[in-house]
Amino acid sequence: MPMTGRHPPASYSQLLFAACAMLVAVCLLGGCADNEPDDGRIHLDYWEVWSGFERDAMQQLVNDFNASQDRITINFLSVSQMERKLLLATAGGNPPDIAGVRSADIPVFAENGALTPLNRYAKLYGIAQDDYLPAVWNMINLHDRLWGLPTTPGNTALHWNKKLFREAGLDPDTPPKTIAELEAINEQITRFNERGEIEVLGHLPSDPGWWQDAWCYWFGGQYWDGEQITADAPGNIRALTWIGTYPERFGRDKLLAFQDLSGNFASPQNPFFQGRIAMQIQGPWMYNFINNFAPEDFEWGVAPFPTEKPEDYGVNVVETNLLVIPRGAKHPNAAFEFIAWMQQREHIEKLCLLQRKFSPLIQVSDTFYAEHPNPYIKIYRDLAADPRATARPPLTTMHEYQADMNNANNSVSRAVATPAEALGKVQQRQQKQFDRMQRRWNQVKETREAEWDALDQEAAR
Repeated sequence: MPMTGRHPPASYSQLLFAACAMLVAVCLLGGCADNEPDDGRIHLDYWEVWSGFERDAMQQLVNDFNASQDRITINFLSVSQMERKLLLATAGGNPPDIAGVRSADIPVFAENGALTPLNRYAKLYGIAQDDYLPAVWNMINLHDRLWGLPTTPGNTALHWNKKLFREAGLDPDTPPKTIAELEAINEQITRFNERGEIEVLGHLPSDPGWWQDAWCYWFGGQYWDGEQITADAPGNIRALTWIGTYPERFGRDKLLAFQDLSGNFASPQNPFFQGRIAMQIQGPWMYNFINNFAPEDFEWGVAPFPTEKPEDYGVNVVETNLLVIPRGAKHPNAAFEFIAWMQQREHIEKLCLLQRKFSPLIQVSDTFYAEHPNPYIKIYRDLAADPRATARPPLTTMHEYQADMNNANNSVSRAVATPAEALGKVQQRQQKQFDRMQRRWNQVKETREAEWDALDQEAAR
């Protein structure tokens, strides 16, 4: 599933700061336990956000590492609410040695002093920018510092039901390349029953709704220009105008009734698997859901998601999971030894195979593609390597910004605000938030950078 989402609400940062202060007081009063076994080995605590088969996949790699040498043992733990717990543990002076986090959380962790910069470590191990896909490398660097190294990336692409295309008289192997083509196909596939209810839809932007905040990218829009918030940029307004055509064309109540009949995404009742929606925006994890929940004869394809302008075709949003060393970790050198071990091609490819993702590395073995069960995995990887691959900006206010963009989207979908009105409110609120956080950052920037320099120097010893 996508690596963002399930984040706390708008008071996220303030609540975390308060919780961190409370934990510091607890640790000062009661002390934080350190029960490392006395067996001559270095014991590393590794916290990871994954659960289920993704957790089990990383456990296999941890077992491989533990068996590969006799100096270090990694204790692997799946942790819920990683964003909160890692900041709490770091503030309390008792963090894990390694943590698996999402790229979207790097700005908050880094600017709050919760991470160890890895530039010097990477240099010592010969790990460099040229080893990685540019879109992935850019996400793990901020303020001229390297904050982690990637494990399994993901990105967005169009997924379509070939059977529904064929039934509508369309070429099942020719997906749309522009938004105009997508909507022409949408009209051709969409069917109503005798009661006037929607029976099949070609496409619905709110299904499954994981990228409601990010439609601007396929319309040439953006979140910010590197200096200022751009929520009401022309491309963003065009994206919401497109969203607003759906209740106008299909009827707001009919769309709501159609969605009410849709089951959970991770189930056979997913409307895409049921043949009720022909096109969805999804990522490489979709193979797992199709394999588990779709009918055996389900026919599907993967291609870049259509864009408003033909020259933008290939735009996709990239995210990644990554390994970091929290500030205050007891064994940072040994922790990076494991992180560097994970970056070796055979190890990162094994993890990506087990999790059904693509490799973040530039160099990928032929064996990886030959053994990968997802027949379209190279399409995702090539999209991530495309110069038009992008990521949500590295803002500490990004979670709140996403929530505001989702609210604007919903307002337009419910026809209670025009795109310009909805995005104008987001622009005003988020610029104020951004300015406030920028003032705070300017106050601590020199101190934080001095701390990072000191940590970086320690890595050379």
